[in-house]
Amino acid sequence: MTTYLEPRRFHPSILREYDIRGVVGRTLHPADARALGRAFGTRVREEGGLRVCLGRDGRISSPELAAALAAGLAETGVEVLDVGLGPTPMLYFAVHHLDADGGIQVTGSHNPPDYNGFKMMLGKRPLFGRDIRALGELAAEGRFARGRGRVEGVDVRDAYVARLLADYRAERGLRVVWDAGNGATGPVLERLAARLPGAHRLLFTGVDGRFPNHHPDPTVPENLETLRTAVREEGFDLGIAFDGDGDRIGVVDRRGRIVWGDQLLVVLAEDVLRRHPGAPIIADVKASQVLFDEIARMGGRPVMWKTGHSLIKTRMAELGAPLAGEMSGHIFYADGFYGHDDALYVAVRLLDILAREGMDLAARIDRLPPVVNTPETRFDCPDERKFAVVEALAARLAAEGMEVDRTDGVRVRTADGWWLLRASNTQPVLVARAEARDAAGLARLKEEIRRRLAELGIEAPPGF
Repeated sequence: MTTYLEPRRFHPSILREYDIRGVVGRTLHPADARALGRAFGTRVREEGGLRVCLGRDGRISSPELAAALAAGLAETGVEVLDVGLGPTPMLYFAVHHLDADGGIQVTGSHNPPDYNGFKMMLGKRPLFGRDIRALGELAAEGRFARGRGRVEGVDVRDAYVARLLADYRAERGLRVVWDAGNGATGPVLERLAARLPGAHRLLFTGVDGRFPNHHPDPTVPENLETLRTAVREEGFDLGIAFDGDGDRIGVVDRRGRIVWGDQLLVVLAEDVLRRHPGAPIIADVKASQVLFDEIARMGGRPVMWKTGHSLIKTRMAELGAPLAGEMSGHIFYADGFYGHDDALYVAVRLLDILAREGMDLAARIDRLPPVVNTPETRFDCPDERKFAVVEALAARLAAEGMEVDRTDGVRVRTADGWWLLRASNTQPVLVARAEARDAAGLARLKEEIRRRLAELGIEAPPGF
């Protein structure tokens, strides 16, 4: 039965490409969560489903939003399986483990404490893009399924930890420092580390939505300082950090150096390609050329794809790729796993590789061809203009006969290396990155980016 009741028009800024996300009390409210529950439950019912898993991160606003979401889902006749507080990948696992018809995680991911939002699965696939916008349209119409569902608490933590451990096959362990950043991974990480061989020191596992020790984004070097210091000064083999909801990983080697997402993917791909020679390995357009060259050298098929965890997961399924990753620390395993991004699982696979092969991570990274590159650099650009700027730049480059890859924005190869400019799908910014063989070449690439943007009326941030 479908009926019209209490339509809800979401603030237009919260319907993102990969998830729903806003500032609690300003652009996102409990009434939005309830309306989303009704809209999502309606979509599940239309697909013939009845059971939806629900999880939440450790943000202060998450319990209230989860309760409102559960109420909205139940009003559509859906059975809600509430797995409670935990990382987003535990919610993904629960959908498979409980054979549910979908799942929603209440999470602000790596955003500041006043943000929150929702990541969704419909069936066993990510829900994103046009489907998220369709939920907004459905809520605005108030055209919801009606029924009497129920909410049931289900504890999957032990089953989740057992699944994580199932792929650790090494006979020995390593000395590891772990940093949960007061995010949602903390309680699960404690159970996991207690069952892994080796010596483990755990930092900031207490869940605290205020994030009192540091912001939980492992791609920002400042957030890894405590971890780096502990690894260096206390002689650990490596350090591992997580973002606020546990789907992105950060790694530092025994010297305290950050191992970036594309470097980590080289290590993981080497292991996967031994079992799947010739397989496609996917990385986003921001990844180093070293990664793509190394995949080819190791006998794999390098595939460059668009940035965005939902887009990567979808492309993996299309190509049957066993492994994929992003510079942002999203790593996706289909080799022996479900194909989604789970930083705890990636950590287990990494430790297993290092322990089985007696590999020193620092020495393995040292063997990679040396390059110099910029971090991701953001240039302010209004949402209504950012894609047009990229298209205008692409047209100019094509007219000049430049070698340009249009997978996601423009990635330009030159004699010095390559540079990238793309429009963010989630923020009013353009994202740039460049890589060269030496500092002089990188300086020339950065000057070219500045010049090209200036011609289009975009000013580079100070220091770029």
